[in-house]
Amino acid sequence: MQRFTIPRDLYFGEDALSHLNTIKGTKAFIVIGSQRLVNDGTVPAAVEYLKAAGIESELFVGVENDPSVATVMKGVEAMNKFQPDVIIGIGGGSPIDAAKAMWIFYEHPTFTFEEAAKPFNLPELRNKAKFIAVPTTSGTATEVTSFAVITDNETNIKYPIADYNITPDVAIVDTNLVQTMPKGLVANTGMDALTHALEAYVSKARNPFTDALAMKSIEMIADTLINSYNGEDQSRKDMHIAQNLAGMAFSNAILGIVHSMAHKTGKVLNIAHGLANAIYLSYAIEFNAKDKVGKAQYAHAAKTIGLAGNNETELVESLVNLVKELREQMNMPHSLKEFGIEEEFFLANLDEIARTSVADPCTGTNPREISVEEMKNLFKAVYYGEKVTF
Repeated sequence: MQRFTIPRDLYFGEDALSHLNTIKGTKAFIVIGSQRLVNDGTVPAAVEYLKAAGIESELFVGVENDPSVATVMKGVEAMNKFQPDVIIGIGGGSPIDAAKAMWIFYEHPTFTFEEAAKPFNLPELRNKAKFIAVPTTSGTATEVTSFAVITDNETNIKYPIADYNITPDVAIVDTNLVQTMPKGLVANTGMDALTHALEAYVSKARNPFTDALAMKSIEMIADTLINSYNGEDQSRKDMHIAQNLAGMAFSNAILGIVHSMAHKTGKVLNIAHGLANAIYLSYAIEFNAKDKVGKAQYAHAAKTIGLAGNNETELVESLVNLVKELREQMNMPHSLKEFGIEEEFFLANLDEIARTSVADPCTGTNPREISVEEMKNLFKAVYYGEKVTF
């Protein structure tokens, strides 16, 4: 038996944020990253909608990229004082992930991060509060997923939390909120979304529901990402929907080695998650296409979006070239060497990043199994910009 879980309600389109004026509750705790969302009017608008619903709100500002245990516990302390019955994460993946983690420890004070990091091990939530997620970037899709990642900066341990309990109750995908995203963020988050969709589409845990969502997302991203990067209004809106579709797909089908590699190199190589995915994706496709099922799925995706090819091999090659063209058009590097990683530093860390990437949970649903030695060779191909032939 398989399971498919998404938020109970998804509100999307222009002015979807106004749904906040209809929700039930008494106190809302709003979690954001920086003052930017206050200054651009997003948070004030949310507060006014909540006020119209008769809900008092309190704002927590200061969630960093790669949210930390310390920040989460600071938020829990504030929640304990305020006692909200609604928790709202607004922003990119980091503040929404942090808000999810705060929710866990607000409801279960004696629970630990070590226990939370065990897959599908969370106690029941929604005893004190429900959770609403409002994304303002178009990539992570954490507003519809059962995942969050929190880092202990003192030990450098990352706690990946995976449990259907933390799937938000409500996702508000307001397409007006992404119009001011800078180009670099559009590129990184857009390629993250494409990676989510493609990895879900070839995952060992894929199913007809995730396939449908992933394929529609791939189509929309291929059609709109470059126009979104160039600031075209409707394409920005379409990308916000496309990344959400990809999120619903990968939350249920899980991911693959692109994310395994990105998870384990982000901090070591000081590379943004979306950019890492953008670089690794084409090489992972070449590696996974040696698997019969993976090759067929990639070829089907390529054919569906109208790429050229008379057979599966040619179609996969066209898909790889599409990824390269997207990087080129958005001024993204094609290799880790081009990104600026020193060769000596890369080689010194190669054994460790290969070992930890293979051990990452996302590797388990990759269509092709990979050994540590193969992972080392894959990273070398990524570093030097070489074709994957093994």
